[in-house]
Amino acid sequence: MTRLRSLLTSTMRGTAPGKVPDSGGGAAERRGSMEEKVYKTMSGAGAMSIAVGVVALVTGIVCGILMIIGGSKLLAHRSKILF
Repeated sequence: MTRLRSLLTSTMRGTAPGKVPDSGGGAAERRGSMEEKVYKTMSGAGAMSIAVGVVALVTGIVCGILMIIGGSKLLAHRSKILF
């Protein structure tokens, strides 16, 4: 739906689809827009990195706790193990 709307509005303005018509702001306006896009992309990547780090940390802690519990059970029942 948004792609169709973009195509229709760009056709009415006389520009190519996907191209933003020049509003007279020049290079400074385009640079500001590009900086905003870069900022949004970097903030999204940073948030994703933090989320992945937290998941990895929690997974590591849980695995360590399970290994300690398993080892303590083995030590507690070592007299019952026959070789």
